[in-house]
Amino acid sequence: MDVATLRSKYAVLSGSLTERSRRLWAASEARALGHGGIALVEGATGISRSTISRGIREIELGAHDDLPPERARRAGGGRKRAVDSDATLLDDLDSLIEPMTRGDPESPLRWTSKSVRNLEEELQAMGHDVSYRTVARLLDELGYSLQANRKTREGEQHADRDEQFRYIDRLVRRQLRRGCPAISVDTKKKELVGNFKNPGREWRPKGRPEHVRVHDFLIPDQGKAIPYGVYDLSRDEGWVSVGIDHDTASFAVNAVRRWWNVMGRSAYVEADTLLITADAGGSNGPRVRLWKWELQKLANRTGLSITVCHYPPGTSKWNKIEHRLFSYIAMNWRGKPLVSLAAIVTLIGSTTTSSGLRIRSEIDHGSYPLGVAITEDQMAKVTFQPHRFHGDWNYTIHPVRRARS
Repeated sequence: MDVATLRSKYAVLSGSLTERSRRLWAASEARALGHGGIALVEGATGISRSTISRGIREIELGAHDDLPPERARRAGGGRKRAVDSDATLLDDLDSLIEPMTRGDPESPLRWTSKSVRNLEEELQAMGHDVSYRTVARLLDELGYSLQANRKTREGEQHADRDEQFRYIDRLVRRQLRRGCPAISVDTKKKELVGNFKNPGREWRPKGRPEHVRVHDFLIPDQGKAIPYGVYDLSRDEGWVSVGIDHDTASFAVNAVRRWWNVMGRSAYVEADTLLITADAGGSNGPRVRLWKWELQKLANRTGLSITVCHYPPGTSKWNKIEHRLFSYIAMNWRGKPLVSLAAIVTLIGSTTTSSGLRIRSEIDHGSYPLGVAITEDQMAKVTFQPHRFHGDWNYTIHPVRRARS
């Protein structure tokens, strides 16, 4: 049989051959040709000599008979994944990207500010034999995606932005090593309560969509829901207080207090410190005097020294709570009208993930008036200790222990 005939046969069969059947067909043809058959089949089909030789061994030993029909090779065969042969690769990749990660509040996907080629160079400098393509695949497996051009412009960047990210990362890691709580806090966007359209789709019988209001006008008797979240960075747990009044610092700190009383205190029995990561604006902003006054009262009640680290202005989406808590809540109630406060609390509380996220939620019926002013005398009672690095963003408030009479 000449090369042309072999090439013609292979052209007819190749479209229907699997990896395994292609190897065995080439091996059987080579065996039938006798001496020089392997070279002829290789030249006609392009199938490598090593693959044909392996097929011949399988035929002669009958090794192919014990393979299930759907398998092309034995379990464990084929090229090994990079993470299987390099035990520290994922940990080192995570250490490079974790301080530089952020997420879209409406999506569980994250992205990193470093390119895969930069990560390739840094990993190679750490001793890993890895390509940028492997880095891209690992990022995909870890839940990262390419950044889309939507709501990502952050305006002028602060000169110490990246250093603040690294500072927060160091403090969080140190806090968790001590077995003390580190939490991420923020207010989710306000939601109209009522039978309003909620973006997204859900499974329903064909032709029977849920009917909602045409216009999104506030219903005075139902108002708006204000979800304030607390995410435990160590335990993958969250707390959400659903307020009905105003998003003030008093409301924010009360949500932290409720988390501590209901979830945190029993989980961190020996804790003497609490680390909070927060945005640089809103009710928990670093310039909000009421925020610091309420934290002082919380520190006095709990006996915890409370350290706060704020993300630089314009980088709110880097806060972990955005893509570890709020994104999954948004996915869970997507397409469902938020008809009542009870429905909102139920939907928040039923949000779970494959990683084991657990959320508790309750309605906060408290009144939180706007415009509460903190006097100079009150501020003098706040044990405010700014850190050496950016004391405007990083500070600790210690509890004041009353002297015994």
